[in-house]
Amino acid sequence: MKTNRIGIIGMGWVGSSVASSILHNGFCKELLLNDVREGLAEGEAMDFNHGSSFYPTASIRSAEIEEMRSCQAIVITAGRGGNSGETRLELLKDNIGIAKKISDKLKGYEGILVIVANPVDVLTYFYQKFSGLPASRVIGTGTMLDTARLRSITGTRLNLDPRSIHAQVIGEHGDSEVVLWSRATIGGDPLRNWEGWQESFEVSIAEEVRKAAQEIIKRKGATNHAIGLVTATLLKWVLRGERRIITLSSTLSGQFGLNDLALSLPCLVSDKGIEKMFEISMNAEEKDGLLKSAEVINKAIKEMID
Repeated sequence: MKTNRIGIIGMGWVGSSVASSILHNGFCKELLLNDVREGLAEGEAMDFNHGSSFYPTASIRSAEIEEMRSCQAIVITAGRGGNSGETRLELLKDNIGIAKKISDKLKGYEGILVIVANPVDVLTYFYQKFSGLPASRVIGTGTMLDTARLRSITGTRLNLDPRSIHAQVIGEHGDSEVVLWSRATIGGDPLRNWEGWQESFEVSIAEEVRKAAQEIIKRKGATNHAIGLVTATLLKWVLRGERRIITLSSTLSGQFGLNDLALSLPCLVSDKGIEKMFEISMNAEEKDGLLKSAEVINKAIKEMID
């Protein structure tokens, strides 16, 4: 396996933003791009190479999926969006079909798969099953983006840099996600002790986080820049072995009594992938919300299997 070689499968809005963020972060020496649409990956590689004077030295080229088996990590954004009038399950069925085809081409791969395509929790589960990789090496970006949105929106409300807000979103990357307000802190003190903080803020901020994607899509047609930054940062931390604790989606193995589904919990990540998913403490309302989120994901998985 070649050091500092990363693959991206799917070069739409999200794939191109992931590529751009990876290149500007400077931790990748060779970037391989792939898309089912003929010429797109090659065109993106040409475009990025023409800007090579403005980011740390890297080689970018198009490649077949099978060639990516030599990469340290592969990012998967491939999947189609929904069409007017079709059900979520119809879309999900097609995207799981895409996942199966890609996984078949990656047989024998020994690196780390980072799943970005939606619905990310369900697809993380199926990519892990189809690829045969250990759950620790199939990572969904999950609620890492939702957590970033939570910190941004809360920081704006309090006139603080988002990096000073320590709060997490867990569960589904979707409508059933859970904000852990009981654990949120600023400067080591509970967020709820912050001067001027009101309980009503929690309801409105959680709703804004939950609806963030659809509000962006309503205005520009897709979300891509923030998830590009999230994915590149995740890869940098993982490939450097920085041992960070972040909220990510992975197939569970008994946490909170849950098995055989993927959702987000705080995870310790390193160059081995996810070393540990934490069964963290939370209040009864938050735990109930997490279990309901698991039900939503589990139902979607079972409908695809049945």
